[in-house]
Amino acid sequence: MNAIVALCHFCELHGPRTLFCTEVLHSPLPQGAGSGDISGQNEQAEEEEGGIQMSSRIRSHSPAEGASADSSSPGPKKSDMCEASGCRSLAGGHPGYVSHDKETSIKYVSHQHPNHPQLFSIVRQACVRSLSCEVCPGREGPIFFGDEQHGFVFSHTFFIKDSLARGFQRWYSIITIMMDRIYLINSWPFLLGKIRGIIDELQGKALKVFEAEQFGCPQRAQRMNTAFTPFLHQRNGNAARSLTSLTNDENLWACLHTSFAWLLKACGSRLTEKLLEGAPTEDTLVQMEKLADLKEESEGWDGSEEEEKPSSQPDVVEGQELSKCSPETSLMPDCSSWNVAHRRLSVFRSLRHMRQVLGASAFRMLAWHVLMGNQVIWKARDMDLVQSAFDVLRTMLPVGCVRIIPYSDQYEEAYRCNFLGLSPHVQIPPHILSSEFAVLVEVRAATRSSLYPTLFDDEQSLNKYEFVVTSGSPVAADRVGPTILNKIEAALTNQNLSVDVVDQCLVCLKEEWMNKVKVLFKFTKVDSRPKEDTQKLLSILGAAEEDNVKLLKFWMTGLSKTYKSHLMSTVRSPTSSESRN
Repeated sequence: MNAIVALCHFCELHGPRTLFCTEVLHSPLPQGAGSGDISGQNEQAEEEEGGIQMSSRIRSHSPAEGASADSSSPGPKKSDMCEASGCRSLAGGHPGYVSHDKETSIKYVSHQHPNHPQLFSIVRQACVRSLSCEVCPGREGPIFFGDEQHGFVFSHTFFIKDSLARGFQRWYSIITIMMDRIYLINSWPFLLGKIRGIIDELQGKALKVFEAEQFGCPQRAQRMNTAFTPFLHQRNGNAARSLTSLTNDENLWACLHTSFAWLLKACGSRLTEKLLEGAPTEDTLVQMEKLADLKEESEGWDGSEEEEKPSSQPDVVEGQELSKCSPETSLMPDCSSWNVAHRRLSVFRSLRHMRQVLGASAFRMLAWHVLMGNQVIWKARDMDLVQSAFDVLRTMLPVGCVRIIPYSDQYEEAYRCNFLGLSPHVQIPPHILSSEFAVLVEVRAATRSSLYPTLFDDEQSLNKYEFVVTSGSPVAADRVGPTILNKIEAALTNQNLSVDVVDQCLVCLKEEWMNKVKVLFKFTKVDSRPKEDTQKLLSILGAAEEDNVKLLKFWMTGLSKTYKSHLMSTVRSPTSSESRN
């Protein structure tokens, strides 16, 4: 977390003063010398091992390793310091404390003042405001203040017992400064709990010292028996004691460094940013609806759920990945690792790969039928090959338009599936073979004369197959076709685009045309506009051609139930609203 945590003290001689601060450094440690700086220890800081969680991992350097207190520094002058270290945490020449988080290559550096002049000014101003004007009721507790220019501050003020102070207590605050207001506000509960724990520990130590001193020499009775002493005399003779003296803890600053460094790391790790992509897509909505339906079905299953389904009624899988094929896969012998690798090679990897294997004209015919919603039938012995073909072709359609029977021993009607895998011996009805609403891809063993150049280094690849694509209504080469098909082919033929980029192009194209489908659905189904207005709308959408209209009507079946019900329940035509009035 890019923030600074500081301990501040209100001195009766000099007012608010910064005692100790911890900051995050993403760059190499500064080389400049200064009071309480970390100069002269870069190499030693690199040698520290492992993290920020234990004070034993924090290295305290001797005064000889750092610069003297008289060197140039943005901190206060020596003449402004209290005697007996009331306004000082580290001794003169002490270089500070460093913790190195090797997981993130971040250093947590503690000293009395920030080395950077601008940071010093920001911390100084926050310190003054936290102990003067920005105080919660009761003068003890958390408060938030700040602005865009000087940063935003979470401040928690508290009192420390001191038998020699006025009122037997001194005023301190722990502040957290950062520029991100929203992040700091969201971290309020976390910071409040952890800083409150640090304060409780300091107050507990100081209370033990205070009680011991009061037991030995009660100050209250002594003050009452002493003649009145002017305040100026007290100022000259009773300077503030250091926090280490009040708590009787010589390792106080090393412990505070450990606590502050952990606080910065933990607070930065607990909140993460997530990329929000807006409203869910239609594919996401359809998948969510199908998961909900499956959950309802699973809850309604009884003891008969483990019974096997007849092979004559294969499962129809809509809009979801298939992890297993039909039960025929269990009849195949257990393959060795070599055969498994061989089978993995004999599959389609992408649309570009399929286009290279089938050829440009055959692929265009197949893709045209897929986009139009016609039934796509694959006949092959290799079920993995058929499954890979369906997995590749389905990427051109919205999830709601995909209905797959991966492998069957009998023909299934088009209303049940638009992707059908068949074994080679299955007879297809003649009217289907001659229909313009179906396309058949037969996978045959390639003869030596029909072998095309291998696409892989391995001889056992798809070049051992011959793919024959036939349809009762072949797509003419000069036919324009739907606009999205031409864009898909342009992306596939562009060798400058990788497979991943082509996949993202498909996603964008599908979203573009699904938006057109939504407009057309609302225009025709919800508002019931006349046919002339529909033609004007199609012209505006750039989809007035016959193939584009057929595509939009087919894709309309893939709209989610959520979207349809939302339109039907919230959108009212002007005529209906006027009739109600």
